[in-house]
Amino acid sequence: MHKPLKRHEALVPLSRDHHFGLLLVWKIRQGLAFEVRLTRIRDYVIYYVGHRILPHFQLEEAEVFPFLEANDSLRQQAEGQHKAIRATFDGIKRGAPEAMSQPLDELAERLEAHIRFEERTLFEHMQAVLSPERLERLGKKIAASHRFADEIWEDEFWKKDN
Repeated sequence: MHKPLKRHEALVPLSRDHHFGLLLVWKIRQGLAFEVRLTRIRDYVIYYVGHRILPHFQLEEAEVFPFLEANDSLRQQAEGQHKAIRATFDGIKRGAPEAMSQPLDELAERLEAHIRFEERTLFEHMQAVLSPERLERLGKKIAASHRFADEIWEDEFWKKDN
């Protein structure tokens, strides 16, 4: 068990997004475990990733990662994970509905690993290497760009009785 992490206030909006990203992972896994129609899960994933995950990635890539050097290995790892998650998501959008189980599971695995990496490693690294002034500046950039989109989705496939 990992001890709770103390997150700098500048990064809290991103950590909140990560919480909801982990909820997406859970919903995918619940849907797969309950053997619901894969199109139901896929449709939700397309909606959620398009409205929440991709904008989050864009914010990190445009406003957050540039606070680290371009050759920072942890920055490069995060950017590589974004690329892999996007590729998996693109495969889900283009794939045949009956062949969605493995790509959906892969997306859940990649997304969970990525979120855990950012929370436990990348953000801790940023908090250690960025000065308080730079963290404050980062917080202002995040606050100016971050948008928390309300979720509007009626098909709660992740609930056992739906």
